[in-house]
Amino acid sequence: MLWGCFSYNGVGKIEIVKGNMTVMSYTQILNRNLLSSVKKLNMGDDFIFQQDNDPKHKAFLTNDFFEKSEIEPLEWPAQSPDMNPIENLWYFLKIKVNEKRPKNMEDLEKIVEEEWYKIPKELCE
Repeated sequence: MLWGCFSYNGVGKIEIVKGNMTVMSYTQILNRNLLSSVKKLNMGDDFIFQQDNDPKHKAFLTNDFFEKSEIEPLEWPAQSPDMNPIENLWYFLKIKVNEKRPKNMEDLEKIVEEEWYKIPKELCE
């Protein structure tokens, strides 16, 4: 499983999640990646974070992270993955990774990360 973020300015960090993602691991991923991505992408303080309605995204621990970080998550309609803008990036990434034909899990992880950071800014706009 992958976690990634982007804005109009390009892609932020990506993290490869090994095993099942729990509320705790999701919150740790946000701690490690979200604010540093916001800084990297020069987004300032006035932004809204969009995520889907996965139960982990609505959990108390997750909401506590957003409140303490002063981040406003966007309310998102249920059962609407086709409206999620990051799905376009996941599709693009999948194509690029498949073109490289990874030979094993280590190769796959390396290629995923390399190709993520090569995603053109124009695709994020």
